Amino acid sequence: MRRVSPGLVVLRATGVLALVLLLWNPVISRAVAPDDQPIVLLDASLSMTSRWRAALDTARALATGGGLVWRFGDRVAAFDSASPADGASHLAPALEAAAARGGQVIVVTDGALDDLSAIPADLLRRPSVVVLARAPFFDAFVASVDGQRRVTSTDTVRLRVSYGTAGMRATGSGIRDALLTVSVEGRQLLSRRVSLPDSGVVSTELTLPASRLSHPGWTVLDVRLDGARDAAPRDDARRFVIDVSPQPAAVIFASPPDWETRFLARTLGDVARIPVKTFVETEPARWRDAATLAPVGVAEMRRAAQGAHLVALAGDPERARAYVPAATALLVWPAARGQAGDWYVERPSPSPLTAALAGIAWDSLPPAVAVGETPRDTNVVTVLTARLARRGAARPVVTLDQREGRRRATVAAAGLWRWPFRGGAGEEAYRALVAALTDWLLGGGEGRKERAVPVALEVPNGVALAWRWTGAGEPRPLAIELQDGRGLRRDTLRFDAAGRAEVRLPPGDYRYSLGTPFERGVVVVEEYSDEWRPAAPVVTAQPGTAAGSIARIGLRDRWWLFAIAIAAFAAEWAWRRRQGLP
Repeated sequence: MRRVSPGLVVLRATGVLALVLLLWNPVISRAVAPDDQPIVLLDASLSMTSRWRAALDTARALATGGGLVWRFGDRVAAFDSASPADGASHLAPALEAAAARGGQVIVVTDGALDDLSAIPADLLRRPSVVVLARAPFFDAFVASVDGQRRVTSTDTVRLRVSYGTAGMRATGSGIRDALLTVSVEGRQLLSRRVSLPDSGVVSTELTLPASRLSHPGWTVLDVRLDGARDAAPRDDARRFVIDVSPQPAAVIFASPPDWETRFLARTLGDVARIPVKTFVETEPARWRDAATLAPVGVAEMRRAAQGAHLVALAGDPERARAYVPAATALLVWPAARGQAGDWYVERPSPSPLTAALAGIAWDSLPPAVAVGETPRDTNVVTVLTARLARRGAARPVVTLDQREGRRRATVAAAGLWRWPFRGGAGEEAYRALVAALTDWLLGGGEGRKERAVPVALEVPNGVALAWRWTGAGEPRPLAIELQDGRGLRRDTLRFDAAGRAEVRLPPGDYRYSLGTPFERGVVVVEEYSDEWRPAAPVVTAQPGTAAGSIARIGLRDRWWLFAIAIAAFAAEWAWRRRQGLP
């Protein structure tokens, strides 16, 4: 019997060890040398306008040798030398993308970042930061304008205007007040002298009759701070879009007024995009205008209801039913009575509103606090039901019925105002319910069947105008026309998975059209931007940390380990054949 030589044992052990390592596949980490081509992140927000030439020269110098330059603001974009145009300074998305590529990262900014708190501390320590701070200056500005969007020609327009100052006043400056004006198409409607605060923001209310506006329909108000003589006049004015109608398209009678009425009126005007008039019974047989609390007579209430396309009776419907014409679409919301308890609304039953209410997370909504009776008739269609404490028999809470050409919807649940009060999914559910009821009641006549509506009617300079898909079915691209003083612009709204589309435009007033007579309106890109206001740098210059990265490589990725295993087994087989071993 031939003896196995030590060489064969070594070859067998080598091959078996190589196979074990391949099956185990341990991972080895090693440092990777930094990339010689840095990534330069250049702040392209509007606050960089005064330092743009210096910022361009700095970025180009730092990117020598084939480095990349990215622009960041409210989005990340490829480099170009065009003037800064973004209305925000968001560094986090650009910094995360640059860090994922590896190599050295350099940030060129004025130090005024909007999302510093959203950047992890270890990620913020990594880049080199070059700060080109703006020189200090004094600025007076109009911070915001708020008010009712849709009014009738007999209403009073009430605007809540916030204004303030920032920065250091020049030595010896006596500027302590300014003139706050409201204008339409260059025609001044009112003015008020106001005192400027030493710093911060204060508010005041301006009122004017809607009849003083130029014409019914969409109008853009210019609210301006004159006489401040500051260094940044571009933020001295804000724009506010308002819709003036000859008469209200919807009227709400509330007896008594409560939170349900308040949220219904606001949401109805918002989702239906029609002027809403609200009357409240604050005392028995004493009705008042909800906006002014001025007493109103029976004739005025009848006249408003007769001219409306939709009437809502909230609280105790019988208190105002006599004022409602027989042919008007009617929304009845009897929240004044019902069985109290935690009533949880369930998924919609098959009805004309089922598609409009799809996608709502019903299990996450707050319960209604009471449920009353709904009409009982063979013509009544149940839209939503609710169960007390999620047990027992389901009771209808939203129903529809139509008789002799008149449509009526009944909401017998009280406390649904708690859905929008918390915001988020609850607010969207409430808006969807009110919008669906309004569309059905108006029957596609005066109902707004827009496939898409603007998220906001005014946006600051450098911020994209956003549209939200509201049509039936999945979002699809829509052609849009935008007309301003410079001419007609055609574009396409391309919606993402969330039903949102954006269009970026220069400052101006734009009348838009989506192709149908009721898909029209006015949107505004303001000259104002928060970026124009002085802001202290929130980051300082820093050298950054080492730009090298760690690479993790498994042994199975090493080709030579396979070669060792094959060579060891092949050599052992050949040796055994030469010695005559099996």
